[in-house]
Amino acid sequence: MLQIQNIEKYYGSKNQVTKALDRVSFVVDDGEFIAIMGASGSGKTTLLNCISTIDTISAGKIFLDGADISDLPPSALAQFRRSRLGFVFQDFNLLDTLTVEENIGLALSLNHEAPQTVKKQVSHVAEILGISDILDKFPYQISGGQKQRTACARAIAAGQSLLLADEPTGALDSKASKNLLEIMTRMNQKTNTTILMVTHDAYSASYAGRVLFLKDGRIFNELLRGERNRAVFYHEILDVLALLGGDISDLI
Repeated sequence: MLQIQNIEKYYGSKNQVTKALDRVSFVVDDGEFIAIMGASGSGKTTLLNCISTIDTISAGKIFLDGADISDLPPSALAQFRRSRLGFVFQDFNLLDTLTVEENIGLALSLNHEAPQTVKKQVSHVAEILGISDILDKFPYQISGGQKQRTACARAIAAGQSLLLADEPTGALDSKASKNLLEIMTRMNQKTNTTILMVTHDAYSASYAGRVLFLKDGRIFNELLRGERNRAVFYHEILDVLALLGGDISDLI
């Protein structure tokens, strides 16, 4: 589904250049749930931003379903993001003046879908995520966990093939975090949504089927969960984080 080929990302001027990504390459299969981990400054959020086309790469190629998205003209980028990518951010990014139902259906409406189509799809994803009873409420009337579920519903409502999540549990308490991770797992299994999740948290990463570890802009290691249970996988993730070194408080 997704191919990352030797991408590099530089920031700064000629006199002071920072290399945020250094020849990163990997492949994501359709329906995978992948976590991306690393210490602060390792390049994990930069990588997600480049895949989402929010940021541009300095070198290399990014292919989605065989199409080179790293070379899309500006006129095509907005439509590409609306039709192919879903986003879940730590701070929810919901519009306070729209109801939960309107927030979820926003991308569909922007794509000029018929109102009955929007309503049907919103109802479908709201049922999957357990928020059917709050569709008429506004963001300020619901909890943080409900806001994050709404953000997830909005991300997949338009049938986007790739969900990109940047620290999605960062603003949630432990109970809400667990609920969200279980919901993302169900999304992955029931709708075959491909998920790339940046996280600093080993517990969150243990819900994924594969974990990529970045260090200094490069892939340092990779873990596949396989048939192991989540508890075993969690401890294997902690072992790799320990090998990464540096300030352990930045890693777990």
